[in-house]
Amino acid sequence: MEFHLFHIITFLMVVLVGTNATVSPPQLYWKSMLPNSPMPKSITNLLHPAGYWSKEKARDVSNNGLDVGVREGYEGGGIGLNDEKFPFIYFYPIILNESQIQLHDKQNVTLFFLKKDLHHGTKLNLQFTNNSGAKFLPKEVANSIPFSSNKMENILNKFSIKEGSKEAEIVKRTISECEANGIKGEEKLCITSLESMVDFTISKLGNNVEAVSTEVDKNSNGLQQYVIAKGVNKLGEKNKTIVCHKENYPYAVFYCHKTDSTEVYSVPLEGVDGNMVKTIAVCHTDTSEWNPKHLAFYVLKVQPGTVPICHILPQDHVVWVSN
Repeated sequence: MEFHLFHIITFLMVVLVGTNATVSPPQLYWKSMLPNSPMPKSITNLLHPAGYWSKEKARDVSNNGLDVGVREGYEGGGIGLNDEKFPFIYFYPIILNESQIQLHDKQNVTLFFLKKDLHHGTKLNLQFTNNSGAKFLPKEVANSIPFSSNKMENILNKFSIKEGSKEAEIVKRTISECEANGIKGEEKLCITSLESMVDFTISKLGNNVEAVSTEVDKNSNGLQQYVIAKGVNKLGEKNKTIVCHKENYPYAVFYCHKTDSTEVYSVPLEGVDGNMVKTIAVCHTDTSEWNPKHLAFYVLKVQPGTVPICHILPQDHVVWVSN
């Protein structure tokens, strides 16, 4: 009789939670499901150290969500517009007001560029900061916490967030984005644990996959110009990629989606300060379903559905590609 590793690991998780003082770490589940896929830094930066999750600590989160470090780095990630974190769900209907557009002009940040410019020598104005932010909860803990607009009062109370506060609005906006209908041709899911991300990826791409992310050896002090170096390389196959965008939430939540019009590239960059960055660029070959008032169309002076549009992913986002 053959015993599958997944069933063995599942049994061990039950035993650990039921009899010992340790909750099974997400790392163990990753290794059991994706033994040949190394974790990128964007994932390892969001994991608590081994042994952090005791049964008692997990129960505290499930009961009240207080004093267990799940809100550490709550407002990490993104590029600021009007003192708000700019959402990296690029197809989401982003309708900007005049002050936001003017602020973007002053920042001169390269949020989007055309695919025809994805080659050696193109100059991009970027800033890379360490935005690891809130960390992952184990799946059994995350599943015990409501994640629904119908449970908003419960969610805010659990994390001691005051109704009407900036933090409350961030929570509501994140859940709203997660509950919104996807665009045509998109398969999406907001995942609340690393285990759920692995499950979603395997269900769409199988287990012969690789997780990649932008990696920066040293963070620059501010906005600077980067030049695309030699070695731009397309990753994965068409229709076989999943992009997971880090959301702003008290614990790690990702908006993962698979679309038929997504291409992924490894793009080396060299800064004027000599800093080398291994970035991941995502190009959308069909933007016909995007909102006509999307910032990308304003920045690039193009119309929806006319040309492929690309962007560099921040460090805390993850792309899955088929090998």
